[in-house]
Formats: sequence, C-alpha cells, structure tokens
Amino acid sequence: MDDRTAIVPGLSYRDGLHADVMRGEEVQLLGAVAAGLVPPGALLCQPGTHCKWATLDKGRITRFTTAMTGELFALLRAHGVLSRQLGHPVEPGAAFLEGVAEGAKRDLAASLFAIRARGVLGIADDAHAASFASGLLIGADTAARIEPGTTVHILADAALGTLYASAIDALGGHSHHIDSQAAFVAGITRIQDLAA
Repeated sequence: MDDRTAIVPGLSYRDGLHADVMRGEEVQLLGAVAAGLVPPGALLCQPGTHCKWATLDKGRITRFTTAMTGELFALLRAHGVLSRQLGHPVEPGAAFLEGVAEGAKRDLAASLFAIRARGVLGIADDAHAASFASGLLIGADTAARIEPGTTVHILADAALGTLYASAIDALGGHSHHIDSQAAFVAGITRIQDLAA
C-alpha cells in the first residue's frame, strides 16, 4: 500500500499592483490540459464564489485573475437593500441577458442600485431581479476579461456554466463547456503521477 501524501502548494501571481492567489483550482486547470480537454494555449474560466480566469501558454498558467462575482451575488442576495428583490431563481433568459449587457457598461455600483429603483417604480418585475443582478455581475466580470472573438473554456457545473456561456456568447466570445469533474480527476491523477 502506498501511503505517501503530496501537498499541492497553489499558485500566486503578481503584476504591478495586481496580486492574486489560487489554492486548489490549479488541479482542474492541470487536469484539463493533461486530459486534452483544452488546447495548451487557452483562456479558461472557473466560475464560482471566486471566479478564476486563467491564461495558458504551452500548457502552463502564465497569468490569472480572480473575481469575487459569486460572493458579491451571495452578499447582495442575503444583505442590504436588494435582498428582498433577489429571492427568485436565476435563469439564463431575457432578464439575465439584459443584465449582461448592462454589466458590460461597467458602471456596476449605479447599475446595482437601478435594480432597486426599477422595482420601486414598477419598471421591472422583482421575479426577474435575481436573473438581472446575476447577469449584471457576470456581464461585468466577463466584459473585463474578453474581447469579441475570444474563445473561453469554462470549467463548471452545468447550471453555472450555462450562465457564463450565455454571457460570453452575448458579448461576442465563443464558449466551450468542459466537464469540471473529468478535469479534476485528470488533475489529481497527473499529480499522483508526478509525485511517483
């Protein structure tokens, strides 16, 4: 029986004032490359509480950015003036795409308050407020990372992957959904092989 233990240390990145850390997500990134699920030069997106955007060159992570997109949505949903309006499920429909377009303008603070004003004035139904808010945050995150024509490989579960794919496609990019579980298993296997 092999009882060795390996610790994967994570990654850090610094570029001027920009600093970032990754602790665990690199396993999926490594696995996606090792399993041939993504090309060795690619832009990968790992949506979640802290969304990771990683650029690969020759199979190596050359830069990455973390956005607190999911955490911001959870905070808005649980606390503050918008919490009562954001109780409905998020759906990748018209309200979500309207939010993506608004988020691409990158006036996030004002656009978020507009959700409150639209509800108070009866301009928008609160049933769609969560979808709009999610689209707004994901749209701002995505618009900051891609140009039209950019191909993005998304490592996520089906529901969250669909939202990011919708935003990427709406902003002129090309999305490819990758099985995040398969990438994780391939990453763990590759780490085991490297540690042997």
